[in-house]
Amino acid sequence: MIYFLTVNYYSANLISKLINSIHKTSNIDYKVIIINNSLDDCDIDNLKTESVLIFNAETNLGFGCACNLGLKWIYIQDPQAYIWIINPDAYLIDNTLDKVQPFFELHPEISILGTLIYTPTGEVWFAGGRFIAKSGAIITEKKLTNIDVNYVNCDWISGCSLIVNLNNFIECPHFDSAYFLYYEDVDFCLRYASQGHIVAINNFLVLHEPSSITNRNIFQKIRFSTYSYLLTIDKYTTKFIFNIRLFFQILKAILGIMLKPQAALGKICGIWDYVIKNCRN
Repeated sequence: MIYFLTVNYYSANLISKLINSIHKTSNIDYKVIIINNSLDDCDIDNLKTESVLIFNAETNLGFGCACNLGLKWIYIQDPQAYIWIINPDAYLIDNTLDKVQPFFELHPEISILGTLIYTPTGEVWFAGGRFIAKSGAIITEKKLTNIDVNYVNCDWISGCSLIVNLNNFIECPHFDSAYFLYYEDVDFCLRYASQGHIVAINNFLVLHEPSSITNRNIFQKIRFSTYSYLLTIDKYTTKFIFNIRLFFQILKAILGIMLKPQAALGKICGIWDYVIKNCRN
């Protein structure tokens, strides 16, 4: 069984488009698991069917923790399933779903698989991620480096479209609950890669409408992303590199106060959140 796992935050219309794209492009069995982070979004209940299940979170858990609810439920039901974590503002355009099981039968060694992600205008939004520990650089590739092979190894994969092969996990994989939003996918991949799991990307294609949800509140977007960025740099680089990156985050916040005050304030609050929660001795 292939399970799609997505998180709702006032995005029932987008998830409806996602479900329709899955239904139109596949002839195999699947289920869509929706973790509802917005309890007063009544429209989401209209999407419930035999193949679409909705689980209500008690409060807005953020992306990673909401995904953890779905991951745990699916793992209990079928510990050998394929779980396709996908953003509510993403959707399929061809018979990609029919290719998932044959791909993993051919390459069972892969634990975490990413897909090519395009915008509706045809621009490449994500084609793999690299992490350079010596500098703390988190890089998003904009092209697949070798299209003549079935997959390319990566350091990290975007949580916008990420397939987990449960067959390779002796216990249920999970996102770090310290993350509310942003960079939890980087941490997820780096953490499991350090345990010997293979992280890769292939040419499965997904369309994505970038930031159609998070851009509703720029202040919160920058606040969460700044906090999560610093947390990731802290976990996977040296104290020296972290301090340099922290300095530049502070500098960007100061310089942005006049030009983009809402974003700058969000960055300042994100830095402050990090200092309060994770202050180094």
